[in-house]
Parts: sequence; structure tokens; C-alpha cells
Amino acid sequence: MIKRNSSNAVRTTFEWVGTIAVSLLIAMVIRVFLFSPYDVEGASMRPTLEDNEKIIVNKWSYRIHEPSHGDIVVFHAEAGRDFIKRVIGLPGDRIEIKEGKVFRNGTVLNEPYIQGITYPRGDRRTIVVPEGMLYVLGDNRENSKDSRDLGTIPLSKVVGRADIIVLPLKQIKLLTVEAITSSR
Repeated sequence: MIKRNSSNAVRTTFEWVGTIAVSLLIAMVIRVFLFSPYDVEGASMRPTLEDNEKIIVNKWSYRIHEPSHGDIVVFHAEAGRDFIKRVIGLPGDRIEIKEGKVFRNGTVLNEPYIQGITYPRGDRRTIVVPEGMLYVLGDNRENSKDSRDLGTIPLSKVVGRADIIVLPLKQIKLLTVEAITSSR
């Protein structure tokens, strides 16, 4: 026979409440400062990302180092809206778009992730990315509001780097340039 002691029940209740409170605090810290889920809305990053996919954004990465060419980043674009695009130009890079191709510092980019998508906006543009800014483009160049429309993006507006697709389950994969180019 087990004899129930009311002080044991109270202690157990406090232990559970404390454990749950600490767990919630840890989860909140992780979500606010380290990783956060985002929903992909729209077709601007096709074929890399599809509408309604859920991704995990690494918020910590850019506290350690600067973004790199090819990173897929989430940034604050308009009031209450975040956009997701690919980093094409870093500070000091000379970006030129001509004849449907993107040139960085005079070299045409190899962009296997756009898979034959052409630019309807074939006009010639050249920009040198200012300090503290990024030049970003959507992978679906025919349907993307990006630096061609928005201009360069302040580094201070970058939320983080998209690292993994988590939903739908059949689409789970890492979002590195190497993983994208080797899986397509």
C-alpha cells in the first residue's frame, strides 16, 4: 500500500510547474534568438522553395559571420512583411544584369537553381552594392519582387539564413547551395 502525503503532492506539482516554465523559457529563447519557423508565401523562390512550405531560419548565423553569396535569406521588406530571396551581391560587388544573365564583378553567375528560367526584364542594369547592404534576387526571376524593384537590402533588415525545409515532410532538405545544386 502506498500512502499519499500531501506535501509530496505539492512538491511534485511545483517540480512539474518549474520544469514546464523552464522548458517554455528555453523554447522562447531558441525561437527569438536562434531559430524560427517561417512559411513560404508565393512563387518567387521556385523551384528551390514552393508556396506553403515551412522553413527554419537560422537567426544566429549572421551574428557570427556575414552572409555569403548564394545564401537564402529572410529579411524585413515592407511594413509587417518578410521576404525570402537569394544573396547575389555583397558589399562592394558590382552586379550587372544583361541579356538575361547576372554578372558579379564581370563574371557570369552559374545559377543551376533557376533551371532555365529567363528574365522578362532583359534591360541592362549595373549597380555596385554599398557597404552594409545586400543585392538579392528570387530564384523565379519572372515572378519576384527583389533588388531589381526594392533596391539593395540593409544588412540590419536581415532576419537570418533559411537552413532547412521542414514541411511538407516529403520535401525535408537542407538549403545549402551545394545541396540545392546536387539534388536538382
